[in-house]
Amino acid sequence: MSATPSASFLKRVTPGGWAALAWLAGLLFTGLLRLRMPGQNEADVLPGVILLRWDGVTTLLIATALALRGSALLTRRPAAALRFLLVAAVVACVPLGVDAIPFAQYLAVDVALYVIAVVRPPREAVRALLLALGLLAGYLAFRLLQGWVVGTTTELAVAMAAVVAWLLGRSEHQSRTYAESSRAQAAAQAVTAERLRIAREMHDTVAHSIGIVALQAGAARRVIDTQPEGARQALAEIETASRETLAGLRRMLGALRTADRTDAAATTDGTGVDGRGPDGAGTDGTPAGTPADRLAQPPGLPEAPGLSALDRLAEVTGAAGVRVTVRRIGAPCSLPPDIDLSAFRLVQESVTNVVRHSGADACTVTVDHRDPVAVAVTVEDRGPVAGRERERPGGGSGYGLAGMRERVALLQGEFAAGPRPGGGFRVTARLPLPTGTGATTR
Repeated sequence: MSATPSASFLKRVTPGGWAALAWLAGLLFTGLLRLRMPGQNEADVLPGVILLRWDGVTTLLIATALALRGSALLTRRPAAALRFLLVAAVVACVPLGVDAIPFAQYLAVDVALYVIAVVRPPREAVRALLLALGLLAGYLAFRLLQGWVVGTTTELAVAMAAVVAWLLGRSEHQSRTYAESSRAQAAAQAVTAERLRIAREMHDTVAHSIGIVALQAGAARRVIDTQPEGARQALAEIETASRETLAGLRRMLGALRTADRTDAAATTDGTGVDGRGPDGAGTDGTPAGTPADRLAQPPGLPEAPGLSALDRLAEVTGAAGVRVTVRRIGAPCSLPPDIDLSAFRLVQESVTNVVRHSGADACTVTVDHRDPVAVAVTVEDRGPVAGRERERPGGGSGYGLAGMRERVALLQGEFAAGPRPGGGFRVTARLPLPTGTGATTR
């Protein structure tokens, strides 16, 4: 039988539930100690006189009510919950007739100390530990002042157990802090890598445009006297290429400056790169911009591919074992080079995720040109199929999604990624077009 259901049940139990179980287990253990069990001549501990009377039972019930109240508060108000549990431990000792607070009555307190050490700041966690240890010392001091017998060694053992529970909680707190820091750093690296990749692509686009300008200018110079109309056409192409390149640079540089200001504000207020962390629900587990974790650049593509190269991408992906269906809705329009390239990269990254992580044997790529002011791309799969193993099992860290989100944000677009209602995963991006772009079809 699989251990998964029981593990899932254990995760569903709240900290307050564990504290309540610890208190009830302590009561049960206390009762068993005072009974003669099979094979024993007598009970390990003789029940006190008060315990056998109605007032002793009433006192235990009051202590149990206090403990359960504290357990209910443990998640919302840990400090108040600890105080309830400490009072319950002291009240329970009255009918038991013990010379020290027993370990069984401090089990729930140990659970509370662990929880506080995990979820609360260090200073509050230290105060909680000192309060728990101070109560043990105060109980012994009160009995000494009354001239009663005290169980020093028993109390030392109880105190040691409390310290161990607190140290375990602090260790878990540090592990969680380190994990969160690592995730934030990985997300920041993913965003930085995507920005560097965008910068390299923009550099290539500018170089390509400058090359076109140089060729057209040379052609215009040679024919300006003999073919004025050809020179005029060359100059018009120079103007178009220059304006598109300049507009793309302005869009990207403006978005990068805005993103830098946002990152600086996020770093100042401690929210991290995007305030939300990585998308744990993603199918991608690779930082954006890592060449080894993407499909190799398909042969036959231009240096800066666009949406027109999706059919070639589908062929290469089909060779990798995933059938890609490309759907185009609406009349394709001439897109600015930076938007065309970004749309292709989003599809390429999403398709790579399907190949590596989803376990699906097919996916659909939809390019929607119906909106005259934006182009939308969607990549979705139907989920894993029997007999096909994932290259990297598990849900992934979502840092590739962070890179795609960053690319879309730099273009002032909209990005969404998540499970499909019928199973599988869907990535959708909407990239706005500059004014007038959608008027020209191709």
